[in-house]
Amino acid sequence: MDSGISFKGSDPKIASKDPTTQSNYFDVYTTHISLDWHVDFDHKIISGSATHKLTVASPGVKDAIFDTLDLDVKEVVLSGQTVKYSLGKKHEVMGSALTIPLPPSLVANSKLELTVSYATTSGCTALQWLTKEQTQGKTFPYLFSQCQPIYARSLLPIQETLTSTQTYSAQVTSVLPALLSAIRVSPPSDGPPHDGKVIGKELVTYKYNQPVAIASYLIAIAAGDLRYRAFAKPPGKTWSSGIWTEPSLMDAAFWEFSEDTTRFLAAEENLVGDYRFGTYDLLVLPPSFPYGGMENACLSFLNPTLLAGDRSLVDVVVHELTHSWFGNGVTHAHASHFWLNEGWTTYMERVLQQILHGPAQRSFSYVIGNKALRDDLERYVERPKYQRLLIDFEPGEDPDEAYSSVPYQKGANLLLHLERTIGGLDVFLPYIRDYVETFSGKSITTQQWKDHLFAYFQSHGGEEKIKALDSIDWDAWFHGEGVELPVQEDLDLTLARQAYALADRWDAARAIDVSKTSFIATDLDDFNSNQRIVFLERLQGLPPLPESHIAHLGNIYKVADTSNAEIRFRFYQLALRDPSLVPQHVAEEAARWVVGDDGSGVIKGRAKFCRPVFRSIARVDRDLAVRYFEKHKAEFHPIARKLIEKVGLQLSAMSPIS
Repeated sequence: MDSGISFKGSDPKIASKDPTTQSNYFDVYTTHISLDWHVDFDHKIISGSATHKLTVASPGVKDAIFDTLDLDVKEVVLSGQTVKYSLGKKHEVMGSALTIPLPPSLVANSKLELTVSYATTSGCTALQWLTKEQTQGKTFPYLFSQCQPIYARSLLPIQETLTSTQTYSAQVTSVLPALLSAIRVSPPSDGPPHDGKVIGKELVTYKYNQPVAIASYLIAIAAGDLRYRAFAKPPGKTWSSGIWTEPSLMDAAFWEFSEDTTRFLAAEENLVGDYRFGTYDLLVLPPSFPYGGMENACLSFLNPTLLAGDRSLVDVVVHELTHSWFGNGVTHAHASHFWLNEGWTTYMERVLQQILHGPAQRSFSYVIGNKALRDDLERYVERPKYQRLLIDFEPGEDPDEAYSSVPYQKGANLLLHLERTIGGLDVFLPYIRDYVETFSGKSITTQQWKDHLFAYFQSHGGEEKIKALDSIDWDAWFHGEGVELPVQEDLDLTLARQAYALADRWDAARAIDVSKTSFIATDLDDFNSNQRIVFLERLQGLPPLPESHIAHLGNIYKVADTSNAEIRFRFYQLALRDPSLVPQHVAEEAARWVVGDDGSGVIKGRAKFCRPVFRSIARVDRDLAVRYFEKHKAEFHPIARKLIEKVGLQLSAMSPIS
């Protein structure tokens, strides 16, 4: 049915298939949201209003329906008149539908303005409020949001579907500096902090504008004792870039990211076209942020575990800025097509690494990623649906249930296979640029992507290229289950061989008294951080080492107490692998590390670390895992808490560890 609506280029028929929303965006949809917020740190709420500019798609539509989750709705005003509204029964995942009656006899393309006054509540999944003790500076409280995949509805009433996008503007009044995923209008970023007012005491209104239509999950806010420092801009670029963080972290964060961020951004523009968002800033958040990074428009959120001190983890920044084209630009139509965001971004991140650092580095990233992929595929053996690249979510099913490395790594491997099948990177790069130009600002499905792929190569190669595309087992890639990829591409193992050789030496020495082995601390001197990771991951794929060997390895290589979270995490994965071989003190050390009781005072709130570490500890000593989690669970972000609890760590739930 042709409704007259244009979802930024996506097929209107997709609208009825979004399984995560109760809204009727197919009948009436938002084109712009104006936010007027007051941040209340004392009561831990955001209050104010959201004004929606609506366009009617279906003539005669009677209601506008929005998604909400645990919002305190106070008033609804439509075209200047207060109107009645109803909140539906709360669904555990989708929340409560907010239904607002519309004037009768509306015609297609009618314009309406609707304002909802409301406040967030303690049940707001999108927000984490931190006490001053939970911050780096320990002087002021902190607030940050995480709306992906479907938590924007707990921050504001919204039609939370990816099929339709919207621009937004905001004014946010706060006693602490406030950032949003938009371009700052006032006060200037490089002006006096908090516009010269007393931080923590005096109110300042921050104004922002996002002129590029974005998906709802990219709306973001952070507020705290924040400072800004600009990066040097490459010649000829009109966009700006810099870093935000608490004052005590600024020097370390600026050093870590200033050398590469704008270089990466400029290199990506050369590959796929101009950066559209005007500003590209980074924000280093407190350690409870549940992800390594989040690609919020104009402002990528980063976890402080990326501050390795050697720039070895800046690939996360490459990933997040790449989302500016793949995800923030070309958006997946709904949760079933999530791989279009993450698979493409992971693939392009590695293409950029090849261009900047050579083919061996690109292959090495696949080596590391494929280990994470196999781990997650094995984790989903009992739920094979989540091993698929294309997941048919049921209405109301929580997309976070399927959150794993599968869409990232399996998707990137499909694209690598496609690149090589079609004739190599020189052939594939012009197609990628055309893909971005065709779909930027649009929400698409996998079928739309595939149709465009075939149409492009029909015009750029004809039957020879179509024959190559037809040789790909698309069904195996999209719907295949199991722990093996449909095709495992040959990878350049130059950077991996040294790590493999050392792991094999340890494997061969398992029957030798550890005091008589020849291992020394300098074994790792020529290894970079990623090679150390691959060394530890290689050992995980071999039969478990004796307890004495694990202890000796952790001691002589200092991986048991390193400040590099990626390496420390891999050591605990290795040490906690076989519950029958793990001494109690190792499980306790891992527990203390993940909750920050190891002397650092810093929790490892990143879900990549905390969820599998708690799962491993629980396999060794469930009571120990529960004790540490219950003591510190309020310090974890609500999303991370939920993920940890799903491995069986609720005090009231004696379910087996999954």
